[in-house]
Amino acid sequence: MMSKSKDKITEGDVIMENDLLYNRKKHDIKYIEELSLNAWPSHMIELYDGWLIRFSHNYTYRTNSVEQVGASTIPVEEKIAYCEEIYRKFQTPTNFKINPLLDPDFDQLLAEKGYAIRHTTEVMTADMSNLNLYPLLSEEFEFENRLGLPSFVHYPEDLTVLLSPVITDEWIQGLFHLNGTCEPTLRRIVPSMFKAIPKETIVVSIEIEGRMVASGLGIRDRDYVGLYAIYVAPSCRRRHYARAICSTILREAGQRGAKKAYLQVVKGNSSAKNLYTSLGFEDFYTYWFRSK
Repeated sequence: MMSKSKDKITEGDVIMENDLLYNRKKHDIKYIEELSLNAWPSHMIELYDGWLIRFSHNYTYRTNSVEQVGASTIPVEEKIAYCEEIYRKFQTPTNFKINPLLDPDFDQLLAEKGYAIRHTTEVMTADMSNLNLYPLLSEEFEFENRLGLPSFVHYPEDLTVLLSPVITDEWIQGLFHLNGTCEPTLRRIVPSMFKAIPKETIVVSIEIEGRMVASGLGIRDRDYVGLYAIYVAPSCRRRHYARAICSTILREAGQRGAKKAYLQVVKGNSSAKNLYTSLGFEDFYTYWFRSK
């Protein structure tokens, strides 16, 4: 009788490997969710039995939603009612963020209560060693700063990206112009939200005749850098501005210790998705919001 080969892969081995991969992915998702919370503070936050109730006058879904970050002890129906009352006082919709770490039954419960899916978002990640960055021509160090960033990075076609380690009022006003933020309350509170970011920032922009026409923000936290606030004025699209913005952030973050990168793109934004894929990003997980 032939003996069983020691190298033979059994069904149990496959199950064990799949479990390890699943647990590793859960760990990585939790890690990125934590990084994104650090990167994007809300105007107001309440911690309620393992849930974060975030409020920022509807500036973004992420900063105006409930996120689950810890174990719960209060019955879920009671907690949902409490959150609804909080947002009712704020006179804004109640939003719950749904990510793959949550029990699917919670998403189903919200659906049964009339909560609709909103703002489905795809999280993409990349290894810094596998990026396909826009080739730079030169760098200029005109001003000293705490991160040692260049002041200007030059690319082909007379394209220059400006860098700073500090989020300035001028940069925020330029961002408002690019993303169409006009409401007076938001123009008052959002600057303090940006300035409350506790992590290292790489602030970039492109200007034409003194006017900001493209923006980007890199937020470095431990071994990751997150890409945020990537905007290009409609009249300046298809000129490689977004590629230059992203490449500048990624290159500088890599030189300062980042090993991986992540970003979040709204599902259906095919032009942005194509850019990020060409840079070397891959899909990792999807989250969405349930809104009532």
